Amino acid sequence: MKLDVDVLRYLSKEDFRVLTAVEMGMRNHEIVPSELVDRIASLKHGGTYKVLKNLLKHKLVHHDSSKYDGFRLTYLGYDFLAIKTMVNRGVFASVGRQIGVGKESDIFEVATEDGTILAMKLHRLGRVSFRAVKSKRDYLRHRRSYSWLYLSRLAALKEFAFMKALEDNGFPVPNALDCNRHCVVMSLVQGYPLVQVKELQNPEMVFETIIGLVVRLAEHGLIHCDFNEFNIMIDDDEKVTIIDFPQMVSVSHHNAQMYFDRDVECIYKFFGKRFNLSFEEQADHSEVAEEDAEESSRPSFSSINKTAGFLDKELAASGFTRKDQANMDQFIEEGSNEGILSDDEENASNLTEVIVRDTDALHLTEQPEQIQEGERAGKEETGQRVEASSHEPETQDGSEEREECEEEDANDVELVKCLNKQRRRAIAAAHGGRKALASRNSYKDKGGRSSHNSKIQKQLSGW
Repeated sequence: MKLDVDVLRYLSKEDFRVLTAVEMGMRNHEIVPSELVDRIASLKHGGTYKVLKNLLKHKLVHHDSSKYDGFRLTYLGYDFLAIKTMVNRGVFASVGRQIGVGKESDIFEVATEDGTILAMKLHRLGRVSFRAVKSKRDYLRHRRSYSWLYLSRLAALKEFAFMKALEDNGFPVPNALDCNRHCVVMSLVQGYPLVQVKELQNPEMVFETIIGLVVRLAEHGLIHCDFNEFNIMIDDDEKVTIIDFPQMVSVSHHNAQMYFDRDVECIYKFFGKRFNLSFEEQADHSEVAEEDAEESSRPSFSSINKTAGFLDKELAASGFTRKDQANMDQFIEEGSNEGILSDDEENASNLTEVIVRDTDALHLTEQPEQIQEGERAGKEETGQRVEASSHEPETQDGSEEREECEEEDANDVELVKCLNKQRRRAIAAAHGGRKALASRNSYKDKGGRSSHNSKIQKQLSGW
């Protein structure tokens, strides 16, 4: 959806209050009921419905009445909430043109009150070009249900944290200024993407600088995972800047070596094709011995010593969590393996409690009433099976009979469901639950034979 900020100046406080109410309702609802939006917004004299009509006209919310009457935020409405928060904080004062489009984000120019140009990145997960989030990212982790807005918020928080940490450690990255919802504001890089550059004065020096950045990241415990010509900026002085960080993982990740080799291969392939650089090494790297690989100019994952820092532990990057680090520190202090399993269980239970209590996000959770009903139904089914099994005689092949009984019970449950469905249909037809086609259009009859018959039936019923 195209970002049109002209509408933003005409929105009132009530409009943003209702937008915030819809956002709060989406914590536990995919489609927020209209009554819930009205209770959260608590506007006087039913003003919520009038505001919702105005927001719907500007496509800031989406109306859905398939199951019940409700609303949900669109990406444009989520953009307006983030931009309004940034403006209130004084981060920027105006929004300019769009300068970049990616598979999962849009980038715009913004300006401060003194005229400084910044970059605003809006994450937009769920596009047609990038929807395989479960297989490509680890944002969900323990969650089964989710919304695209919540995943975009997680991606923005992750990128902001990585950018801040890399800047503090001297990496050439943009200066991260602020983050809210799915929006990240950073300094504008005065350069061009490397994919748009056709000639370089010193391509060998730029190549060595970029490969050195890949190695430095690995020494600090991180792997970029998308280190290619599209995410490398270069200015007129051939100064390199790295961008795009949500997909970074730890060197302890089970696929860390594959990601590292892929980043290195992308740089070698691009400079070999674009700038005709020749690299003195064998074509098949899988057959090279370990000693030859160490002497080769191409960096290898096994030869990297993680001594520069532990950013993956500080940022809880994918592949290495803070719980694992706490367990390792405790093991080193105690000098024994005793108590580690119990600590793991306690840490896991604490983490689950924190996850359950963390509702400051736009994710979907199961309703407690549905959970209780499912537990009651499960208990009733298990109780019936126990009573049925207690009356059966015991034989020598008890395990085989139990398996057969379980299969028969499953088949019986399916048969009972089918029979109950057919019985409901028969009862509905008998009680006139399904009206005939003629009765639906009876008001259109203008004195024909059917109207004459209906009059006779009424007279007979009156007698």
